[in-house]
Amino acid sequence: MATDYKKIGEDILAVVGEGNILSITHCATRLRLEVKDRMLIEDQEIEKIDQVKGVFFNAGQYQIILGTGIVNKVYESIIQNNPVFQDKVTNLEEIKKEGNPIKRGIRTLADIFIPIIPGIVATGLFLGLKGVVLNDTVLGFFGTSADHIPAYMLTLMSVLTDTVFAFLPALICWSAFKKFGGTPIIGFVIGLMLVSPMLPNAYSVADINSGVNPIIAFGFIPIVGYQGSVLTALVIGILGAKLERILRKRMPDSLDLMFTPFVVIFVMMLTGLLILGPLLHFVENGLVYVVEGLIHVPFGIGGLIIGFFISVSRNDGNASFIYYD
Repeated sequence: MATDYKKIGEDILAVVGEGNILSITHCATRLRLEVKDRMLIEDQEIEKIDQVKGVFFNAGQYQIILGTGIVNKVYESIIQNNPVFQDKVTNLEEIKKEGNPIKRGIRTLADIFIPIIPGIVATGLFLGLKGVVLNDTVLGFFGTSADHIPAYMLTLMSVLTDTVFAFLPALICWSAFKKFGGTPIIGFVIGLMLVSPMLPNAYSVADINSGVNPIIAFGFIPIVGYQGSVLTALVIGILGAKLERILRKRMPDSLDLMFTPFVVIFVMMLTGLLILGPLLHFVENGLVYVVEGLIHVPFGIGGLIIGFFISVSRNDGNASFIYYD
């Protein structure tokens, strides 16, 4: 008998109470609800619902464990059949500020990165497959070598393995806009501008043998693409979403559709390429040096420090992008 995901969603709403829900989202296995009053929910009734594996409440979120694949379908059925919840997907105004700042920060990062993890995981599998296919031993077993693989095959493999990382800033900006109440497509456009092919490729600029140099603006600001830059895309996405929400409250309705996206994209593009991008690039490099330095600290002290921060992420009830389920 086929699983009725619509009924599961309806049963959950009946027990939790539609008016009790402030926001709704999901991770890999759990439906995550920000609720007004946790005491109104009968855990035993939720656990009786088909496909529910368990429930728990942590840091302001009521989390219903449904399992991989199932949670996506239940979530979609709730959103599609209850238009009122479409606004609550990104409504952050009424979310309770429970838990310490570290946990809230980890939860926010998790909400941004979890939606793009499937693409990254799939790309990782493609990279592994590419490594096997191009392995000299494997090719030798079939009596061939990498030189005999057609160029179009190599191109197709590169498309599978490189695309997500090449446009990672666009995905992060999209997810950040969605999380912070902006229009996701505006975030996606801004993210694409950060990696525009008209800009010097960041990887090529970093390669001293490529001969590619950054564009210099105003005589001292280097302009490059931000391929693979997580921090720049994350900050631009958050600030852009907040700017959009501010503008929409003040922009006349007749001008909102046209001029709000125009201003947000224009301001965040200039901010990203001329101000925050160059500054955050140094921050990212500094973080890399710090981690590399910690790795080489004797007696395992560096590993202990890194492990401490990972454990903080893992112990958060809502999971982080390091350990998201």
